[in-house]
Amino acid sequence: MSEDHKNMWEDLGLALEPHDALLSVLGNAYKDIYLSQKERPQGMVYFDFVMSEVHGLRIRELLDEKAHGRKIIGSYCVFVPEEIALAANATLVGLCSGADFAEDDVETYLPGNTCALIKSAFGFKLGQVCPYVECSDMIVGENTCDGKKKAYETLGNLVSNLYVMDLPQMKSNDGKALLKAEYTRFKKAVEALTGVTIDAESLKKGIETVNNKRKAIHRLSRLRKANPAPISGLDALLANQVFFYDNPARFTESVNKICDELEQRIEKKKGVCPESTPRILISGCPMAVPNWKFPWLVESAGAVIVGEESCVGERGTRNLTDASGNTVDDLMDAIVDRYFKIDCAIFTPNPDRLNHIAEMAETYKADGVIHYGLQFCQPYAMESMPIEKALKAKNIPVLKIETDYSMEDVGQLKTRVEAFLELLK
Repeated sequence: MSEDHKNMWEDLGLALEPHDALLSVLGNAYKDIYLSQKERPQGMVYFDFVMSEVHGLRIRELLDEKAHGRKIIGSYCVFVPEEIALAANATLVGLCSGADFAEDDVETYLPGNTCALIKSAFGFKLGQVCPYVECSDMIVGENTCDGKKKAYETLGNLVSNLYVMDLPQMKSNDGKALLKAEYTRFKKAVEALTGVTIDAESLKKGIETVNNKRKAIHRLSRLRKANPAPISGLDALLANQVFFYDNPARFTESVNKICDELEQRIEKKKGVCPESTPRILISGCPMAVPNWKFPWLVESAGAVIVGEESCVGERGTRNLTDASGNTVDDLMDAIVDRYFKIDCAIFTPNPDRLNHIAEMAETYKADGVIHYGLQFCQPYAMESMPIEKALKAKNIPVLKIETDYSMEDVGQLKTRVEAFLELLK
C-alpha cells in the first residue's frame, strides 16, 4: 500500500492491518478467478484496473469530490434512484456487501441465521474496511426484506448518517403511491444534504446519465445472445458490479468499448468457449463484489453464463427512465414508474419475475437455469419453489442452489453443477 493510500485510510478512520488483509484476499481471488481466464476481451483490462483500485484510486476520486463540496451517498440496493442523487450534484455509490468479514463481531449484533449479504454489510462496517461507508455523507438503507428492515434499526446505532427508505410490498396503486411518497421524501433529503434544489433540467440530465449506463449494459447483454459466447459470464458480471462503483460517464464509455470489440468477435465467430458449451442463465440473489464463487464454479465446470436475472444484472438495469417530461413532477413520476417495474422477490404476488426468467431463458438461448439463493434469504427461497415448478412445466431444466460466501461447500456444489451440466448435454 502506498503512503498516499495509508494516509487516506487513516483520514477515514480505517484500520490498516485488516484492510491490508482484505485487499490481499480480494487481489488473490481476483487473480485466481478473473486473470486466469483465456480469450478475454482486451477491453476487460480497464475493469481489471478498476478492481485493483476499487479501494484505492476510486476512493481518492470520491474524497477529491468531497473536498470540492460534492456529497457522496452510499447505497445497498437498486431501489435507490441514482437519478435524484446526480440531479443534486451528488455521487451515488454502492456499499460493500459481498464477502464475509469480522464474523464474530457481526454475530454480537445479528442472529447467526441472518443472510450473508446483510451480515457482510455489518462486517465491512465493524471491521472498518469499507472506505465507501466511511466516506459517505449519507447511507441509504431500504425496507425490502424483513431481515434488512430490522438490521437497519441496529445499523442506525453504528453510523450517524443512516437514511431509511420504505418500499411497497405489493404492485398496487397504493404501493405505487407509497413509492412516489418515499422518492419525494428522498429528493427533499438529498436537497437538504447538498444544498441544491433539483429542477427539471438537472433531473433530466441525471436521468439521461443513468440511462446511458443502462443502455451500455443493454448492449452488452444483447451481444451475449451470440453463440459462441463472445464474453464469459464472469466478465459480464464484473461489468454489472462496477456499474455501482465507477464514474458514470467513464463506465459507459468503457462498456461500449468492450461492446465494439465483442461485435468484431461475433462477426469472426470468435468466442470464449466452443458453440457446444452449455449456456446457463443464473437467477436469484444479487452478487456484489467480491462474490464470484458460484459463477466461477459454474464456468470452471464447463458451462458459460449468458445472463443474470439478478439485481446485479438484468433485474437492476432492465428498464430506462422516461426523460421526456418537462417538469420536476413529470420526471419524478417517470422515475417512480421505472423503479416500480423492478420485480424483486419482496413483492407479492410476483408473476413478473417468473415471466422474465422464462423470457430470458428463451432470449439468451439458455440450455438451463440455475436459481441461486443465499442461505436464510427467505424471499428468494420461497420463490425458488414455484419458479422451479413453472420452468419444468415449460421444459426448461432448472437447478436450485443455496449457499453463502464461504468456500466450505465448493466441493458439494461442484458435484451438483457438473451433474446438471451432464443432464443438459
